[in-house]
Parts: sequence; C-alpha cells; structure tokens
Amino acid sequence: MKIKATIERIPGGMMLIPLLLGAVLNTFAPETGAYFGSFTKGMISGTVPILAVWFFCIGASIDLRATGTVLRKSGTLVITKIAVAWVVAMIAASFIPDEGIQTGMFAGLSVLALVSAMDMTNGGLYASLMNQYGTKEESGAFVLMSLESGPLMTMVILGSAGLASFEPHHFIGAVLPFLVGFTLGNLDHDFRAFFSKATPTLIPFFGFALGNTINLNVILDTGLLGIMLGVAVIVITGIPLILADKFIGGGNGTAGIAASSAAGAAVANPVIIAQINPAFEPVAASATALVAASVIVTAILVPIITAVYSRRMGGKVKEKALVQEAQHH
Repeated sequence: MKIKATIERIPGGMMLIPLLLGAVLNTFAPETGAYFGSFTKGMISGTVPILAVWFFCIGASIDLRATGTVLRKSGTLVITKIAVAWVVAMIAASFIPDEGIQTGMFAGLSVLALVSAMDMTNGGLYASLMNQYGTKEESGAFVLMSLESGPLMTMVILGSAGLASFEPHHFIGAVLPFLVGFTLGNLDHDFRAFFSKATPTLIPFFGFALGNTINLNVILDTGLLGIMLGVAVIVITGIPLILADKFIGGGNGTAGIAASSAAGAAVANPVIIAQINPAFEPVAASATALVAASVIVTAILVPIITAVYSRRMGGKVKEKALVQEAQHH
C-alpha cells in the first residue's frame, strides 16, 4: 500500500492528515488519552514536548556557514514576514478586543490568531516550490526560515506591540532547545547529520498531538472565517514579500509568493502562548482552529499562485532575453 505517497500528494499532508485525525479523535472521543493513560496519553497530549524535540532538531540542522546569497534571500523574506505580522498586530489591536470578537461574521477572530497565522512561513512548502520554480540559493533560504519556528516570534510581536507581557526567562525558554541544537550541530557535523534526520519524522507526531487540541465543531463554526484568514495571509504578507524579494533579495518575486503561506507549526502557538500567559486562554481554542484552517487554505493556494506567477515571470524573462539577443545581432 502506498499510504505515505498518497498523503504526500496533499500539500503539507504529513502535517495536515495527522492533525485532522487528531481533531476527529478529540471531537468524538475526547477522553481517549485519559482512558488509556501511559504512552497513549503522552502521544495524544504531548504537543509541547514533541515540539521541543522538533525545535532542537531544527536548530541542529542549520549550518552556520550558509552562503551570503542564502542569508540575504532568507533574511529578507523572514524579516519582511515578521514585520508585516507586527504591523497587522498593531493595527488589529485598535479594533479587536482582548477577548477576541464575540459576535457576527468575525466571531472568534483575535489578534493572537492573526499574528500566529502571519508570522511564520511553511518552510517545507517553500523549499519544495523553490526546488521547482527557483534557484538552489532560493531553495536554501528555507534554512533561516527555521528561525521563525516556535512561539518566540509571536511572543516578541505581541510583547513589542504592547498586547502582552512575558518574563525574560519565558523568551529564553522558547528558544533554548533551538539554540542548544544549533550549537551542537555546528560543533559536530555528525550531530547535525544525526538530529536533522529526525525533523521530518516528528512532523506527523506533533501534527496528531496538535489535532487533539482542536474540536471540529469550532472549525465548522469558524470555517468561512478560516478560509478568509488564509486568503488574507497570502494577500497581506504576499505583496510585501514579492516587493522585498524583487528589490532587496534580488529575485523576481516568485520566492516572495512561495513564502506567503502559514506554517503548520503555527497551529501550536496559541496553545503554547496561552500556557505561558493565561490571559490568552479564552481565545486559544478559536485561534488554533483559525490558524489550522489558514494552514490548509494557504497550502492549497500558494503552490497554485506560485506556479502561475512563475510562468508569467518566466515568460517575461525569456521575452526580454530574446529581444536582447535580437538587438545584439
């Protein structure tokens, strides 16, 4: 049976399918973990420890000696993405109450949901798209995008926008596993090779655990809003990313489109941040559902838009080359 191959045909499938299975289990049999206990409970409710190991392995996989081109490209995209999320947080905080919107078409929307959906790129999706439509250096920009993984950037944005306060040791705690992995991976390349292999393996496990924090009834309640949020992520972050890629990163904008997705790992941020700061607990459930929906929407739309954009830009590049060649002759 080709189960793995079938799952991988779905954009972000190794994350999204286990997440959906976990959500189904949590919706129809929410006491499963408590009933079986032991390792089964640990797998069902182990979002934070599984993600901690994943962040460690991500850190270990990053080579400090990345080329200047890769750093310029990835740094441009990462900084732009985070900056846009920060601007959105500042603007949204003026209109959205701390407890989120309670009624109407936008019920369930919160600043936490907006920031979590917008401040992280689906690095795996980006890398696969750039392998097909970009250069080797553009594909390698996935490396620095890993720095967005986890709740740290979301915490920084919420804190700097005056929407929350976090103790300094909480910021350190959010990034420490990543830094330890990064240090070990660069001190010993054998460690990098060893730990980096675990990165894709852990994805379905934290996807399943994340799904067990989601009730499908909440997704149904926020379904249209989740779709709208996914489209908003592409439009609001995509346009600045295209411009940054063209005028700073030295590309033609394709990498910017490819980076305009919502990261699967971002689904965990509302829950993790609510654990660190209980003030976010009232909006964590709806924010998780909205971010999950936006991950699915962007995983479907971003490859399509990237392909269309790349073909258009490729055509213009070829046309320009033909004109220059004709003029030369």
